[in-house]
Amino acid sequence: MQPPTIQSFFDPDTSTVSHVVSDPATLRAAIIDSVLDFDAKSGRVAHASADRLIAHIRRAGLSVEWLLETHAHADHLSAAPYLKEKLGGKIGIGRHIREVQQVFKNIFNAKDMDTEGRDFDHLFDDGEQFRIGELDVRALHTPGHTPACVSYIVGQDAFVGDTLFMPDSGTARCDFPGGDAATLYRSIGKILALAPDTRLHLCHDYPPEGRGPLWVASVAEQRARNIHVHDGITEAQFVAMRTARDKTLPMPALILPSVQVNVRAGKLPPPEDNGVRYLKLPINLL
Repeated sequence: MQPPTIQSFFDPDTSTVSHVVSDPATLRAAIIDSVLDFDAKSGRVAHASADRLIAHIRRAGLSVEWLLETHAHADHLSAAPYLKEKLGGKIGIGRHIREVQQVFKNIFNAKDMDTEGRDFDHLFDDGEQFRIGELDVRALHTPGHTPACVSYIVGQDAFVGDTLFMPDSGTARCDFPGGDAATLYRSIGKILALAPDTRLHLCHDYPPEGRGPLWVASVAEQRARNIHVHDGITEAQFVAMRTARDKTLPMPALILPSVQVNVRAGKLPPPEDNGVRYLKLPINLL
């Protein structure tokens, strides 16, 4: 199998990295973790970030087969429905999204919200094999940050969502509904058991002072240098660190609009009887 062609796009407003993964033999492609621009002050959406992906896809002559999500993001809205309308492709996520939908259906009292994953075109089982063109891809269930997190492995490249950040930034938080630090430690263990030269492509980078954004690190680099989970860190040590650290973190700025859209596969809530769509803001609940 030829290695995939990978083009990544960093969104500075949300520190999110979206990846276009394509098969050089067939020019079939997948888009992983797209971004819908959202202005929380005005409640307006825009498509500049998604349009950058579309321009790249068209310049490269690619045909989109998949719009993949690594999880229901809490820091940006997904542009998957917009990209599907413009480019085609099936929206996919891990099967455990149903658990996340149930939690947030209750939190937002969203009576319209489906809890069987039917807003998505495909729900991946742990270990499920599929293809992008002629590229073999494996879905790996990697929960902990959320119950539904999934990584996508394509040869020597793995797209790991929020499980890991760059080695100097550590790991994902685990204090969202359904998150669990011990579970995240074990999921990271599965990722770091891949071949040492496997390239891990990340969904976010929050760079420390003095460096620009980065989003690729090898398994070997993570095992040697990740400040939270390098070789020698025990599960108990990780859980203690992660639990203490999460207590100090503010909620992401876009968590409330993001999750109620992303558990719907990026679809906005249905319009009410005046024709307007609304996002809810629960008071004193989270």
